[in-house]
Amino acid sequence: MTTRILVIEDDAALRENTAELLELSGYDVLTAANGKLGVEKANLEQIDIIVCDIMMPELDGYGVLEALTKAEKTKYIPFIFLSAKTERKDVRLGMDLGADDYITKPFSEDELISAIESRLAKAAILKESRDNQDVVVSKDDDEIKTLNDLKNFFDDKGKSFHFQEGDVIYKEGQNSNYIFLIIKGVVKCFKFDEQCKELTTALHKEDDLFGYTSFIQNIPYQETAMAIKNIELVGISKDQLKYVLDNNHTITLELIQLLTDDLKGIKDQLLQMAYSSVHKKTAATLLKFAEKLNRKPEDSIKISRSDLASVAGIATETLIRTMSNFKKEGIIEIVGKNIRILDIQKLQDIY
Repeated sequence: MTTRILVIEDDAALRENTAELLELSGYDVLTAANGKLGVEKANLEQIDIIVCDIMMPELDGYGVLEALTKAEKTKYIPFIFLSAKTERKDVRLGMDLGADDYITKPFSEDELISAIESRLAKAAILKESRDNQDVVVSKDDDEIKTLNDLKNFFDDKGKSFHFQEGDVIYKEGQNSNYIFLIIKGVVKCFKFDEQCKELTTALHKEDDLFGYTSFIQNIPYQETAMAIKNIELVGISKDQLKYVLDNNHTITLELIQLLTDDLKGIKDQLLQMAYSSVHKKTAATLLKFAEKLNRKPEDSIKISRSDLASVAGIATETLIRTMSNFKKEGIIEIVGKNIRILDIQKLQDIY
């Protein structure tokens, strides 16, 4: 049976384009031009998953989600917010209300399809669990059922840490005592190869979790973590996390998805480093840093050339030459350590 998706979006062009994209991917798609119509369709039709904008007339996305979670027929339908609102408080608000995911505009086809497939898989697992065990989901406010609930637990119970730009948060080989949530700032994780060449393994931004080498075993940190900007973190110990996992089994699915996403990101990075051209690697790295460090890709990036080269997997001298070419072509502007993307479309085309 074909999966049926309800797209609730007041922008006609975006609604039609999203529907067409999903139909070409093999889904049966229904659409609604505002939140009120969306709630009506969700109650009338058999819907497998909902993709919904936030800022809409009649009834906004938050109101849609609230209405659907109160109804027996619709409360288990996976719900993905699709919005231009990128502030952490907006994301957390949506997740606190019970959304399964939050995708910011503009988005890629792969990003949307991946989110839909993963949430459908999770919903199927949870439905099977409910059907087989006849379990009624607890309404206890203290129960941790989702990744966002876990992040709220970090906020409420975690220990606060502050680091300045360039400070090392932990080193490879140290005991992995804490798992961290970023409240503010950006963190770079890296390793050194046999030639002492630095390889950046991950960039983590606000609202990301990091430091989880193992959730339960005493395995040392496998990389070094450093603050790229002044940062604020909260951390919980492994003992605290083990207690949460032992007493809230449904969060395990969210953590498995988190690890799966991390592994996919590392695989994509390794493939890019192995096979992409220097221009593609440089373009991809600039876009990645723009996403992690700024709200808007066109804002200036202040980052060292060695960090850029490390993420791209190329020599610093090669990266500098490539960026000089980008500058001549009018794609970027370089002033000291500041880099500003002038033509993001050209950069995306290269990538």
